[in-house]
Amino acid sequence: MAAGEATYDEVVRGRRSIRGFLDKPVPRELIAEVIELAMRAPSSFNNQCWNFTVVAGEPLEAIRKGNTEGILAGQPDSREFRRFDKVPDEHRGRQIAIAKQLFGAMGIERHDKEGRQDWVLRGFRQFDAPVSVVVTYDKVILGSDIAPFDCGAVTNALVNAAWSRGLGCVINSQGIMQSPVVREHAGIPEDQVIMICVAMGWPDETFPANAVVSERKTVEEATRFVGFE
Repeated sequence: MAAGEATYDEVVRGRRSIRGFLDKPVPRELIAEVIELAMRAPSSFNNQCWNFTVVAGEPLEAIRKGNTEGILAGQPDSREFRRFDKVPDEHRGRQIAIAKQLFGAMGIERHDKEGRQDWVLRGFRQFDAPVSVVVTYDKVILGSDIAPFDCGAVTNALVNAAWSRGLGCVINSQGIMQSPVVREHAGIPEDQVIMICVAMGWPDETFPANAVVSERKTVEEATRFVGFE
């Protein structure tokens, strides 16, 4: 879609996570435009603690290689954000639901171990996107809940801004599974904490998983109204 054609509602309701990309470079100027727009996201106390490292070409290939080799060699997860040791059942159910949608779209059967592993490895390769945007925040506020809040806000704005410019994205924590590899090849300084990465590029409309739209909770399920008639 061309810039300016879509309304806000159309962008938000139309955006999908894109996991298959065209082998086509994304202009640096367009990425900068998307980031500039994303940085209008709200920020706690105007901290704006976020920073971006945009990686393409040989450095991104080196990250893909190191990330995948590390996983296959059994190296432990070294992502720099905190996670549940065990995902609660309700949340795990939604993870399983989207996995079923994706595997169904891709024709990956339950017994197809090779197909499932190939899909997982695609995630470690950041879905072979031409661009990876690594979102980091200033280490001086490590341990504060403000940093994840602000990074979440700007990442949401980033994927929507990209979509409004015809670009597709998927927020991809597998791509930073081996954070030291990302830090090394992307040249991320030690005063930054790696929060997440976003695979970005031109959507391949022939890639089946790109048509998948995740099911969402209803307003009634997610919302309580207090003090209304």
